[in-house]
This record gives sequence, C-alpha cells and structure tokens, in this order.
Amino acid sequence: MIDERSASITIGGKDYELILTTKATKEIAKRYGGLENLGEKLMKAENFEMALDEIVWLITLLANQSIHIHNRLNEDKKEVLTEDDVELLTSPVEMATFKDAIMEAMFKGTKRTIKSEEEDIKNVAVE
Repeated sequence: MIDERSASITIGGKDYELILTTKATKEIAKRYGGLENLGEKLMKAENFEMALDEIVWLITLLANQSIHIHNRLNEDKKEVLTEDDVELLTSPVEMATFKDAIMEAMFKGTKRTIKSEEEDIKNVAVE
C-alpha cells in the first residue's frame, strides 16, 4: 500500500519512503495555507538558505510519515528523522534530487483513480 503512495530517497545510506498522509497534509496546510500554496512558497523563498530550510522540513515531515506508520503497525520501532539529521547526512546537490521525490510523493498522495461504469443499454436515452 505504501509503495503506491510513496517515493523513495536515500539519506545517510538508509532508504526512506516519502509519503503524503492526511496528517502531513494538515501540517503543510498549517505552514503554507494548503498544498496549492506549497510550490509557490518554495519557488519564492527569499534566499537559498530559506529554500533549503523549507525542503529539509518537508523531507523530514514526509519521511517521518512512513516511520510513524511502521511504528504504529510493528513491534520493532524505528527512530524518526530530525531536520538536523537531514541537514548533516545530505549535500545541497542531493536536495535537488529530493525535490523530484517530494513532487512524486505529493502527486501519488493526491492522485485520484476514476473508474467509469459502463452504461446499461436500457438506461441510455434514444434520440
């Protein structure tokens, strides 16, 4: 289930799944006013340091969602990431690749599958 809703990244040699949950969506809404404002806020960050801070916060939030899900469903608990962990274990070059993973996780988390029902011939109006 998580695989179809997540994107993978590696931090400090460990793989993490970024996942957009309802809880993460609420946190993003508190910080940015909603998902629709997120991209605009990241693009209009006043300086490079602010942009990195926002990406680090977002990576930490989304990566911790899969950890919280794991900890909720399993006995073997994993330690959550901190923003300091993300900053210390990554390089600025990696942040650029993480942006793609963030967008993938957001897309998968908000994706809607729409299925059409075949119309029964007796319910179709004839003109």
